[in-house]
Amino acid sequence: MTLRTPILLSCRLVLVFAVFSQPILQAQASAPAAPPQVPVPPPSQPESSNDVTNDLSVAVGKSALVDFTRPITRVAIGMAEIAEATAVSPQEVMIVGKAPGNTSLIVWQQGGGRQFFNVIVHPSRAAAEDNIASLRRELKLAMPSENINIASENNLVVLRGTVKDLTDSDRAVQIASTAGKVINLLYVDVPPSPQQILLKVRFASVDRSLERQLGINIFSTGAANTIGTVSTGQFSPPTVTVPNGTTGPVATLANALQIFLFRPDLNLGATIQALENQGLVEVLAEPNMLAQDGKQASFLAGGEYPYPVVQGTSGGSGTVSIQFKEFGIRLNFIPTITPRGTIRLQVAPEVSALDFANGVQISGFTVPGLDVRKVNTEVELGEGQSFAIGGLLDNRENKTFEKIPFIGSIPVLGKFFQSIQKTRNNTELIVIVTPEIVQPIDKGQPLPQLNYPDKFLPPNSKIPMNTPTGLAAAPAPTVPPMPVEKLIQSMQPEKQLVIEGSYSTGGYGTGAGAGAGMGVGMSPTPQQPQ
Repeated sequence: MTLRTPILLSCRLVLVFAVFSQPILQAQASAPAAPPQVPVPPPSQPESSNDVTNDLSVAVGKSALVDFTRPITRVAIGMAEIAEATAVSPQEVMIVGKAPGNTSLIVWQQGGGRQFFNVIVHPSRAAAEDNIASLRRELKLAMPSENINIASENNLVVLRGTVKDLTDSDRAVQIASTAGKVINLLYVDVPPSPQQILLKVRFASVDRSLERQLGINIFSTGAANTIGTVSTGQFSPPTVTVPNGTTGPVATLANALQIFLFRPDLNLGATIQALENQGLVEVLAEPNMLAQDGKQASFLAGGEYPYPVVQGTSGGSGTVSIQFKEFGIRLNFIPTITPRGTIRLQVAPEVSALDFANGVQISGFTVPGLDVRKVNTEVELGEGQSFAIGGLLDNRENKTFEKIPFIGSIPVLGKFFQSIQKTRNNTELIVIVTPEIVQPIDKGQPLPQLNYPDKFLPPNSKIPMNTPTGLAAAPAPTVPPMPVEKLIQSMQPEKQLVIEGSYSTGGYGTGAGAGAGMGVGMSPTPQQPQ
């Protein structure tokens, strides 16, 4: 029994090992590959008294396994939306990347030691490559003729290549911005010169007037021992003075340019106002102006007239300064070529003239009024087409009838005691605009010339006032494509043009405390183009 017992015991151990070894081997063969283990460098001093900081990188959708030498008591991560930390064993922590970014991981160990990790989650290379491929397809569909290279790194999208204009550059940036921040390194072909628009304006106006005046004034210097006048008062009657003993009655005529009758034997006279006046004013102005597409142009052919402006002061006195106002033929417009090929015009033509009949008197000086005709509108039309942007037909009739009561109503005889004035006015106005896209006159072509009725004096100097001829013109340089930001900078609008054309003068005091003298000082005032 003693000999068989050890043999039996050994057999039993072999049988147990054979039964349990096969499941263990099968489990090892079917177990998945473990995530990569990240060794943690041991601290230089005991972990119970020092904190250690390490760097840890992982891609989105990937995991990393961190081994520790001592058991773990607690795990905390800064931003759970970037990475997730899980303790899978007493000495192992698994980090899973969720979104690109940076965060912190803190691991507490037994004995009081702590481990700090700077966790950096990188974008998944496969996802980034899918985004880049998708962007390339979208750019090819949107701009098939453009050569654009696209690359991505650290959530940055870099565009390289050459496009034909700024519109394609902006469109490429908008498409690429869906994948992250865009760095635009595209080159743009230099665009051709902008088109020039010539605006022709025809400003035609006809003013006609017809005025008729008919009236009679009767005066007596002693007829029937009576001195006096009979008048409706509409037209200036004569003035008769009463005799003072040394001189007889005297009749003073206010207006004797019409019909004047006087009978000395009867001491009776009359002035008759019988006048027909016809007036005609014709205006034809055709200003032409050239401007670039989208740029404003201004034209003025006329002058400036002075007018006083009173400026009050704190002391109760006022100062009168002289300012100038422009008049004449003015044209302001902005042309814009639309994508439809039409021309949109913002146009404001104006024709003005001095009107002394409606002026005012100030301190013995006449300040004229202005007779103005102007239009301000916005229209759209094709090249070479015309639009009547303004028109006016104005007919007016004024009639003034006066008579002396009772006697002026007597048939036939009452006509001598009546007066009438009738005025008719007719105004016709039309404004026509015609835009044209024009090109510069080629070199060597004849230039437009005016026909001068008389010859000028011959030049004193025999030197030609132009560039010497006979030299070969240098060929136009070929401009290579340039970066987007440089092209945008070169297309910025120039500094606004300042015109030195308006003046104001120092004035003289009025009111209390004003002196009798007047000091005038001229100082130019810059005027912005309108």
